[in-house]
Amino acid sequence: MELNAKTKIDVLLKQFPFLEDFLISLSPKFKGLKNPIMRKTMGKVASLEMAASVSGLNIDRLISSLTTEIEKQSGQDATSSETSPASQTEPLTDPKERQAALKGIIKDLHDGGDMEILKQRFKNLIQGVEAPEIAKIEQELMNEGMPAEEIKRLCDVHVEIFKEALEEQDRPDPPMGHPIHTYMKENRASEKIMSDTSMLMGLLGQPPTPEAFEDHRQALGELIEQLSEINTHYTRKENQLFPMLEAHHFTGPSQVMWSIHDDIRAHMKQTREAFAGNDPTQTLTCLKEAIQAIRDMVYKEEHILFPTSLDMLTDSEWVKVKEGEADIGFAWVIPDKGWPDEILKDTGAPAPEPEEVLQDVAGALGLDTGRLTLEQINLMLTHLPVDLTFVDENDRVAYYSEGPERIFPRSPAIIGREVRNCHPPKSVHLVNKILDAFKSGSRDSAAFWIELGGKFIYIRYFPLRDAKGHYRGCLEVSQDLTEIRKLEGQNRLLDWE
Repeated sequence: MELNAKTKIDVLLKQFPFLEDFLISLSPKFKGLKNPIMRKTMGKVASLEMAASVSGLNIDRLISSLTTEIEKQSGQDATSSETSPASQTEPLTDPKERQAALKGIIKDLHDGGDMEILKQRFKNLIQGVEAPEIAKIEQELMNEGMPAEEIKRLCDVHVEIFKEALEEQDRPDPPMGHPIHTYMKENRASEKIMSDTSMLMGLLGQPPTPEAFEDHRQALGELIEQLSEINTHYTRKENQLFPMLEAHHFTGPSQVMWSIHDDIRAHMKQTREAFAGNDPTQTLTCLKEAIQAIRDMVYKEEHILFPTSLDMLTDSEWVKVKEGEADIGFAWVIPDKGWPDEILKDTGAPAPEPEEVLQDVAGALGLDTGRLTLEQINLMLTHLPVDLTFVDENDRVAYYSEGPERIFPRSPAIIGREVRNCHPPKSVHLVNKILDAFKSGSRDSAAFWIELGGKFIYIRYFPLRDAKGHYRGCLEVSQDLTEIRKLEGQNRLLDWE
């Protein structure tokens, strides 16, 4: 057997099993050969040239050492026979082997493995990889202790390795009106804005000149503000789509993506600050970084996140995703009409009821946006940093919060009392004026602020109306703003000792 750079490790070890321990003695990087799955996957595709690169050994020296060891152990001349052809590797089909191979590639990537070698391993071992597999592997790696920040750091490289396989798959084609359809519609809008921005940036020169920057300042500023709306796209993902995935214990990819969202937000903030400061070079530098990051995110969404989500979530869960989207809003587009109404109309089936993400708790009350027990409701109301007093539709005090932030004294005797009797005679006309305005619908709030005992107190009143607009009572909210008024600048870090 003639050894050369193209000789496959698997072929070599089948003929000379004793070389396994010898290779490990040359470099600890070869310890993976003891793993049957790694041996069966990596060993079949890895050549001596790849092995030398991964282990940091000189290829000529590696071949020379192996030749000497073969002659020493077996007495055979390792250079006299014709070169054995490289074994042809069949793509893996067993799910466990396939997952192990993919995980091995990503782990080696994180350990600093050579990109081209890892790409070749992937190409030879696995064909037609699907997006959910990649997302599942990243989740498993995080479950095993790999930090989300580490996954994020090499996320682009992961995509680069799997890019050819992902490109072979069609992008999702959800029905009009489906949440994924809306996300993709936003992506097309963002691509148009980024294209227009890139063309305008080209007119500014390289490096940009102050004169050109000033000539195109208005148009560039408008495009920067438009692109900043990407924040709404990401906020909707974080608050509507990610919770559904997390309900399936699928947290890894969403944590990584959320972190990248924040990076893009930071790029856009830096862009706006540089633009406001009339710094052409810094504006374009930050804007280019933002555009590249957004383009990369579009690719990851449409080739990994969206296919994975469509594969994982039920129609009922997608209904729940869609229900809350309008509360957050949309970037640049209006969702198309259709799903699920059009589909349900065709089938005659009733709309699927959204599945509860939270488990039922004994005694919990179903609220508009969640379920809470009476104990939880009471704890929330008594721990708010404000005083609350509720006057019902008959102008009688029905509730007050008794917490550490209480500003004005209250006692249980006030419950059921006519609210006008709770104020001094000189103030009753104000009480009547507020309540009459709330009941007629002419006003939606009233506010006062006073200084009391060295504190600055803010008092607000709000009418409570039901879904039909009928007046159901008045809420008084009192808050001590003394310390809040002293705040300046920003504090983004926890300042605990």
